[in-house]
Amino acid sequence: MEHDDIAGLRSRIGQVEPVRAVGRVRSVDGTVIWIRGLAHVACIGDRLRLYRAGSTLDGEVLRIREDLVAMLPDEGADGVAQGNRVAVIGAPTLAPSDSWIGRVIDPYGKPLDQAPLSPGAQRRAFRAHPPPAARRRGLGARLETGLAAFDTLLPIVEGQRMGLFAGSGVGKSRLLASLARGMSADVVVLALVGERGREVHDFVHGVLGEEGMARSVVVAATSDRSPLERRRCPLAAMTVAEHFRDQGRHVLYLADSITRFAEAHREVAVAAGEMPALRGFPASTANQIMRLAERAGPGLPGSGDITAVFSVLVAGSDMDEPIADILRGVLDGHVVLSREIAERGRFPAIDVLRSVSRSLPEAASPEENSAILQARHLLGAYVRSETMIRAGLYRDGEDPVLDQAIRAWPDLDAFVGDTAPTGSSAAFQRLGLLLRRAGATVEGPSPEARRPIRQKSVSRPLQQANGQNGREAKNRHLL
Repeated sequence: MEHDDIAGLRSRIGQVEPVRAVGRVRSVDGTVIWIRGLAHVACIGDRLRLYRAGSTLDGEVLRIREDLVAMLPDEGADGVAQGNRVAVIGAPTLAPSDSWIGRVIDPYGKPLDQAPLSPGAQRRAFRAHPPPAARRRGLGARLETGLAAFDTLLPIVEGQRMGLFAGSGVGKSRLLASLARGMSADVVVLALVGERGREVHDFVHGVLGEEGMARSVVVAATSDRSPLERRRCPLAAMTVAEHFRDQGRHVLYLADSITRFAEAHREVAVAAGEMPALRGFPASTANQIMRLAERAGPGLPGSGDITAVFSVLVAGSDMDEPIADILRGVLDGHVVLSREIAERGRFPAIDVLRSVSRSLPEAASPEENSAILQARHLLGAYVRSETMIRAGLYRDGEDPVLDQAIRAWPDLDAFVGDTAPTGSSAAFQRLGLLLRRAGATVEGPSPEARRPIRQKSVSRPLQQANGQNGREAKNRHLL
């Protein structure tokens, strides 16, 4: 078997083109450079290289009009003049390799950690097709995460796609790092889109550390990079994840954040002539997000899978803003981080009542589902009456359910914030214990829940309990 370095060298040599088509700069229109002489050879999405005085400038083909090609450069157009030569490099590809584990790279496969990086033997397109829908496997087994909330109330299973919705400064990056370090996976691929350079360094060395980087590939495009590079960052990370998935490995894909990916796409789309349609975002934004999300998930029989967590920055905790609304509709669950919870010092600041995992009820046993319903019921009862309780307007004994909720609240709140890795079995035992301590009875499944777990009669009540907290009173028969 050939050594990876030799295979990578052969791949590079195979990419060398002795002859390239060359055009000339005709005009510069804002951020777009118009080039003549390449309309018959260049394709949308191709990479171009412009030769200006003393340096080169790379970019991408955005539009083709008659005999002109519009190029969006990776940097500013300073120093570009009429008549500058422009060569067609070709469609961008990526050649992931197992040697990339433990490395920090840019979206074009170049190292950012000042060490040599060898490409793999197989070159992959940035915009690959997802596995055929009719042949994909179903969701797999429950994954250990090292976080009590995800090991019990919000389980994540192999091949699941989750959304992490949070405002700025509520612990989103810390939670992603905890998942990268503690979640069961063979390889972790992280896409850091539009982060500050200092934050990338801190995340890699301070948050992930040697333990996290030992099984991770970090693809980063900092905030100073062009919108083309920032938009390509999560696509490149997904391409790397697909490389390991096709080897039969279980991959954890973390993207931070899809909001910055959408903003970068908006800049590119506006330069390409697309008009804003939804709160400033072009109509193609939804398709870009959906195509990226669909590439994650279970693979074909014989291959691995990609479990994905996509983070979304929600301004003012607005869960109905366009990016959050688009992504939530194509995922298998979502987790909401609350600023109010973060401000009182509980991390991770997960708002359980606003979060849902669509792997339930199949991801848990009947007894575990009963405990999840009971915990949500008590949390909901307390939150609905919290103002009255804190104002001293409630007297003990007026509502048995609310009495249990008041007793359980401190322990449940601490349990959701527990980050000590104990495993899901031990976490469920602790959850059952604190529920019984509060006076709640964790019973087995109801007669309806004893039907086959794939029937809608089971998933429907649990999904209502996950997503419609105003109906928890209907489940009081579980007490």
